Amino acid sequence: MRKQKGFSLIELLIVVAIILIIAAIAIPNLLRARIAANESSAVASVRTLNTSQISYNSAYPTVGFAGTLASLSGTCTGTVIPTSATACLIDSQLATGTKSGYSFQIAATGTSPSSNYAVWGNPLTQNTTGVRSFCSVSDAVVRYTTTAMTTCAGTEAALQ
Repeated sequence: MRKQKGFSLIELLIVVAIILIIAAIAIPNLLRARIAANESSAVASVRTLNTSQISYNSAYPTVGFAGTLASLSGTCTGTVIPTSATACLIDSQLATGTKSGYSFQIAATGTSPSSNYAVWGNPLTQNTTGVRSFCSVSDAVVRYTTTAMTTCAGTEAALQ
C-alpha cells in the first residue's frame, strides 16, 4: 500500500479555525490603533492650523486671522508670491477640509482685522475614524470633547 501525502479534512479545518480565532483577536486591536493614529493626525492638523494662523496674522496684520482654509493654502511655486487670499501655509490635503478621517473647519471673529479664530475637527464617522473631536482658539491650546462640535468655544478639556 502506498503512503498517502497531504492533510486530512479535519486537520485543514483545525488550521482554518485557529486562523479565524487569531483574526478575531487582531482586528479590534487594528481598528483601535487606526483610530488612535487618526486622532494623532487630527491633533497635529489642529496644531498646524494654529501655527498657520499665527504666521498669517503676522504676515497680514491688516487682515488679522484667516477666515477660511483656502486663505491659508495655495500653490506657491517658482515666482508665485503668497497673498492674503492664498498664503501657502498649509498643505493642499488639509486645505480641502478632510484629512485622516477627520473634517476640519475654521472661523475668524472680530471686525477687520480679525482678532480671534477658532479651528475644529470632527471625525467623519464617530467611533470608526475617531472618537474625540478637537479644537483650538487663538490661545493655541488644543482641546477635545467626545461629542461633535460646530464651533470651538474654548471650554472643552485641554490636552496635556
